Amino acid sequence: MAAKPEVVCFKQVQEMVENGDELPHRYIWSDMNSNYGPVDLNVPPATEIPVIDVGRLVSSSSAMDDELVKLRSALSSWGCFQAVNHGIENWFLDEVRQLAREFFHLPMVEKQKCARSGNDYEGYGNDIVLYENQPLDWNDSLYLLVSPQDRQKLQYWPQNPPSFRKVLEDYTASLGQLQEILLKSMARSLSIPEDSFLNQYGERPTMYGRFNYYPPCSKPDLVFGLKPHADGSGLTFLLQDKQVRGLQLMKDNHWFSVPIMPHALVVNVGDQLEIMSNGIFKSPVHRAVASSERERTTLAIFFLPDPSKDVEPVEELVDDERPKLFKKVKHYTETYFNYFQQGKRPIDAVRI
Repeated sequence: MAAKPEVVCFKQVQEMVENGDELPHRYIWSDMNSNYGPVDLNVPPATEIPVIDVGRLVSSSSAMDDELVKLRSALSSWGCFQAVNHGIENWFLDEVRQLAREFFHLPMVEKQKCARSGNDYEGYGNDIVLYENQPLDWNDSLYLLVSPQDRQKLQYWPQNPPSFRKVLEDYTASLGQLQEILLKSMARSLSIPEDSFLNQYGERPTMYGRFNYYPPCSKPDLVFGLKPHADGSGLTFLLQDKQVRGLQLMKDNHWFSVPIMPHALVVNVGDQLEIMSNGIFKSPVHRAVASSERERTTLAIFFLPDPSKDVEPVEELVDDERPKLFKKVKHYTETYFNYFQQGKRPIDAVRI
């Protein structure tokens, strides 16, 4: 196992804004930092991102077949969709959002009780610095391993708000059920055994949660809230801010702004599911931009296969017409952050 590089932390972005600090040079983005172009606050809306009715995926009517066709199309073209009728009550999604807002508006001394330490990626902090001259993201975050429970690092879990742990665990339990429905549906959409993807997740899949806080920025056209990247997960579920847009998605080398559907969940494929699907499903490159006037809060939940299990293209998806596109991999996320902070894609390293 490769040793983790030293992690360097800077002053929290929220703290700089509240102190009225000038925008530090380390946060200014230039085209030299990436192959994905400059900051652009005015990209067109992604009006064609499909909306998937999860209830129809589990129905016994012909509506299920139609929804499966939509699902396959969504994941092979956009790599994501907006999930509705997903079984999580609107009021509970609002409670999750309120939980995030409450945490980020606690006094700094209270939030620092959850601060990252040493070379750990978990906990409260801002962008992780792994490389000299690495451009920094305009956000603060709280990053936690949610499951398996016996691997939780509870020293990083907030005690305030008091409901934090129960709300997060209830929310992620609901998402776990939703993920199983979606993975089975994705397999059916490809006419392969419905457990094909689930089997590669293993007995001890991993789930992480990342609460993101994007403060207003005086020069939002110079920073990224989150630099361009694709996720290293199997699937990612994003609960967007209810009012402030910021998520942008790349399709066919063009950027699009993802609309807000207040009680939908944005679901996107991660690299490991692209590998399992032998490249049929796409892990989309995406990024977040900041606002000059309004803060933005989101919660991303990442579902990953058991890191000790092999991840590879499903056998039924490999043939003479579509040969195997990816090598067999395990512990995929161990090097993910190194690639992420360099603006590179780790999936390119495992292509055949």
